[in-house]
Order: sequence, then C-alpha cells, then structure tokens
Amino acid sequence: MTNPIWTPQKKQAEFLMRNEYECLYGGAAGGGKSDALLVEALRQVDIPHYTALILRKTLPQLSELINRSREIYSAAFPTAVYNSSEHCWRFSSGAKIYFGSMQYTKDRLNYQGKQYDFIAFDELTHFSWDEYSYMFSRNRPSGAGTRVYMRATTNPGGVGHGWVKERFITPAPPMTPITEEYSVATPEGKTLKLKRDRIFVPSTVFDNKILLNNNPEYLAALAMLPESEKSALLYGNWDSFDGQVFSEWRNDPAHYDDMRFTHVVNPFKIPASWQIYRGFDFGYTRPFSVGWYAADSDGRLYRIREFYGCTGRPNEGLCFEPSLIAQKIKEIENDDINLRGKSIIGIADPSIFDGSRGRSVAEVMEKSGVYFRAGNNSRLAGKMQFHYRFAFNDEGVPMLYIFNTCKNFIRTIPSLCYDTANVEDINTAAEDHIYDECRYVLMHIPIKARAHHTPPRKSTFSPLESDSRNVKFYRI
Repeated sequence: MTNPIWTPQKKQAEFLMRNEYECLYGGAAGGGKSDALLVEALRQVDIPHYTALILRKTLPQLSELINRSREIYSAAFPTAVYNSSEHCWRFSSGAKIYFGSMQYTKDRLNYQGKQYDFIAFDELTHFSWDEYSYMFSRNRPSGAGTRVYMRATTNPGGVGHGWVKERFITPAPPMTPITEEYSVATPEGKTLKLKRDRIFVPSTVFDNKILLNNNPEYLAALAMLPESEKSALLYGNWDSFDGQVFSEWRNDPAHYDDMRFTHVVNPFKIPASWQIYRGFDFGYTRPFSVGWYAADSDGRLYRIREFYGCTGRPNEGLCFEPSLIAQKIKEIENDDINLRGKSIIGIADPSIFDGSRGRSVAEVMEKSGVYFRAGNNSRLAGKMQFHYRFAFNDEGVPMLYIFNTCKNFIRTIPSLCYDTANVEDINTAAEDHIYDECRYVLMHIPIKARAHHTPPRKSTFSPLESDSRNVKFYRI
C-alpha cells in the first residue's frame, strides 16, 4: 500500500469538513493553516471549469505558499503545470488555481469582472473589511456543478484584527455556526430572505503533532516571544497581539463596581458639578463618532455615552448629513439624565470648520444648536495622552474610565495596531474614528505622565457608594 501524499491532522480535518459559506481557521501560529488551505483548494479540480483564488496581502508573501503548493500539487497531480508569470496551476481537467495579492485596497478592482468558485485568504487580519467583502461579489460559479464558498486562515494581530475578531470570534464560541439573514427586494416587489453562515475553527501549535515531532524547538521559540505576542501566537489570544497600540487596556467585568485595574466600569449618575465634554469625528461613507465625557474634580475622565454612525458592518458609515447628526445629538442630550441641562463643551476634528467648498460641517451643525471648538490634531501627542490616561496607579485607578454601555469604544480601541510605515502612529486603515474623536477631547485637557514606582498607600478612591449609586468623591 502506497503512503498517502498528505493526511490531515485532527483540526485540519475539522476545517476541511465544514459546510458553512465562510470558515476561518487558525488563530495561533503553527496550526497547519497553510497546508489546510492549499488542500481545500484542490477539492474540485476534477471539474473542468473550476477556478480558485488564494490571496495574500503582497506578492512576495506568496512565495512560501507557492513553494509548498509545488510539493503537494505536483505529487498529487503529476500532470498539473504551474505558470510562474500567471501565478496559476493548471490541471489536466482544465481546472485552475490562481495565487493573487491585494497590497492596496484599490487592487481589489483587479478582480473586477472575474469569477471564482473558491476564494481563500491566507493571513486574513492583514486585509481590510473592504478588501475581504468585495470578494463576495467575485465568489460565484464558473459553471454548473461547482460549490461556491470562501475560506481563510490567520493569526491575531494586523490591521484587520478588529473586524475579523468581530465577525468570527466575538459572536459565538469556536466551532459554533453563525447565521445572518439578509433581505433582498426583487423588481416584482417581493422580498427574499437569504441566509449565509460562517464559523471559526481554532487551532494552535499543540494541534500540529507533525510539526512538534519534527521540530520540538518551535514550541520554545514561541514561548520566548514577548508576552503579548506569545499570548497571541502560542495560545491564540485575540485580546493581546503583537503590534497592539494600547496593550495596557483592561476590561475586567469582575471589577466593574470597585473600578480597580479595569478601564470599563458600570454606569452611574454623574454629579451636577462635573464638566461634560463632547468629542466629534465626522464621517459620511465611513462612520462618524460622537462621545460624551465627564471630568471629575481630579481631572479623571469617564466616557459616559456614545453615538457611533456605523451600519453594523465594519467601518461602514450611515451616510448621515451633518444636520441629521446634529439633530440626533440634541435628542440624546435632551433625553440622557447625565447630559440633560448640562453645559457641554464640544471638541471636534478641525477639518469640520473647512468652508472652502461651501458651508462647513461645523456651520451646518451650529444651525441646529450644536457647537464645537477645533480640536488639537497632533497625532503622536494625542496617542501619548491615551497611554497617560490608561496607566494605572498603585491602587489600580486609571485617568480614563469607559462606561460598559460604550460598546464601540470597547470593540475598536483595543484592536488598534501600529502602522508599519509610521511605527509610532496607529494604522489609519483600521477603524479609528472613535480613537480620533476621543483624542480631540484628551488633547483639550491633557495630563502629564504619572510617576513610576510610587510607593503604595491605602486606597481612598471610592467613586460609588453601594446604595442606589449615590456618589461621594475623595481626593487621592
């Protein structure tokens, strides 16, 4: 009996058996992701018109994948031919598997008008939502009898970390199908209800027995990584990853009430004496962000309310006109017990005051009684203000708290990563609108870095009394 060319390991087999339209595999280094993706692409090569596409962010990143395909494909299909100029495998049946790249978002248009039965993304978090979702339109049958679906592999981290986590990790536990329903209006006036499903199949190096047997030192190599990178690549932790801007971020529900060593807390009634600030970052096709902050007597800020103009799909705006945003802001400030009747200082992106092409966004919003001052748009100084305010003192008290009702802040800020070209700044291709909106407020009332290694002292910080959320404050 001849030896098989390739045999899936347990987690690879689980990935290969999934029937969902989308499936994300991996979540840590060394789980055998690339092999599984290459083999999945072979599933329909007996069909003459079958066409597949495997994508990496850049063409040079494809080299290792292509080299591995030469080992597997040539052995399994000796008559298959690889065309280096087209980056395409052609099989004797006529089926084709292409390797492609999408270095810039505009490169997605290189695939316009094309159709692929199978589309795969290797290292999905390197791609933006716009790049990934555009390929839904290219995922269609090349002829009768093919199965049409998408697959992806990835580790945590990268510019797409936030949307990938939100799409595949957060909605359901691993190995649990996630189903979404879509409504489509037909020319006849009917409404069709359509469903699409997706799933996350996790794997780590511990699932790759072949790798560990052949290279036992690989486990030690991952264990030697810096803590955040080790947590992501060794254990598949989606809350900590290499390149994360705000690694000091903590969200611990066990401390929402005592407010120790957590940035997220339970809401409470704001004292009348506290100053309220309103941050604003305008967006139309991209989300806009409005955030309200209360400052206590020590200058500590609490993000108490947010209004985020997103469709629910990553980085997709509601296309609200400035006048409508202003109207909604007024409604919120009239209805919210923590905002009603308060003197509110608005701080916004300076660009909303640009009137070079007609009335500025700021002028339009002033007509509705919503006023802003131009914020300080210094990017690096603004980023440092986040670090200063996120830092905990010895008692576990930061200078910036977030009400747990501010879901979009909690979702997007921890997922921000550094720009590989401008290594001190965040990657602006990520969903950074709340970050910018908050940055304007922080720069309006900046603080200095806290002294390190201060001696511990008895805690006197007690913003919330236990009964009825009556508030009493002490200086630290």
